[in-house]
Amino acid sequence: MRFSIGFLSLVALAVSAQDTSVRTVKEAFDNANIPTDLHITFDPTALLEVTFPETGSSPITIHAGEQLPRNSTAGPPIFHVSGINCKGPFVVAAVDPDAPTPQNPTNAQIRHFLGGNFTPGEGGLLTNSTPAISQFRQPTPPAGSDAHRYTFLLFKQPAGFNQQTFVTPTTSTSLFNISAFAEEVGLGNPIAGTFMLVAPDPTTA
Repeated sequence: MRFSIGFLSLVALAVSAQDTSVRTVKEAFDNANIPTDLHITFDPTALLEVTFPETGSSPITIHAGEQLPRNSTAGPPIFHVSGINCKGPFVVAAVDPDAPTPQNPTNAQIRHFLGGNFTPGEGGLLTNSTPAISQFRQPTPPAGSDAHRYTFLLFKQPAGFNQQTFVTPTTSTSLFNISAFAEEVGLGNPIAGTFMLVAPDPTTA
């Protein structure tokens, strides 16, 4: 879906909290072992900001590696990009490499979002002109699990992406493989990304 222009005011409030260093984001990914676990090369050239609207309070823009309470991640999130020199389109993906637990990720990866045809508008706000392949799925780590690394990645969209059938809206979100998908459809390496840590809701632990 295309995000409402009404979200622009929320993004404006949150932009001051965004990550400002590609190097810092890369270090956070490396320290969390995300490139190795996802089998990707992560050498970002731009910044991806992911903002969660919050009912009755200011929106939250995540910093790479920051832990958020689950009830702050209902979404759907708003995506914003900076530091790019092209107009897109782009693909945004979000995956959980730690399902059901980081110690035993037998269901990983879980696909939490996948959408194409994103283009940057005013202030770098990304909007998509077609429905997402996988609509946003709120983090739901199971009771007793350590925090999961919910990872958002931005790719340049290749020609022909809209005709791919490797993943469709009916494809299971479990046992996804972002590196295999990227290779299959020609995404190349991600140009930006961020991630958050989310632990189980304390009421279910």
